[in-house]
Amino acid sequence: MEGFIALYIFMLAAFTGYEVISKVPVILHTPLMSGSNFVHGIVVVGAMVALGHAETPLEQTIGFIAVLLAAGNAAGGYVVTERMLEMFKTSKGDK
Repeated sequence: MEGFIALYIFMLAAFTGYEVISKVPVILHTPLMSGSNFVHGIVVVGAMVALGHAETPLEQTIGFIAVLLAAGNAAGGYVVTERMLEMFKTSKGDK
């Protein structure tokens, strides 16, 4: 029964996330993503905790993939933030 509860929570989180993000104007997506980089760090920590509790080789493999994907997600968030901040800098020839 625990698997069904976890699946139910995942489905509710996915639906809620989709509904919240779909209501945000397109112009705000990048600032919101850059402002939520701390969430990506929490996801990395959660993936590491899951990997630490893994016992079987399948669980360890899934946990390792989760850590890799979460780390990539966090790094990507900072790359997008850096690119966004570059857009607001004035070039040296535009004085």
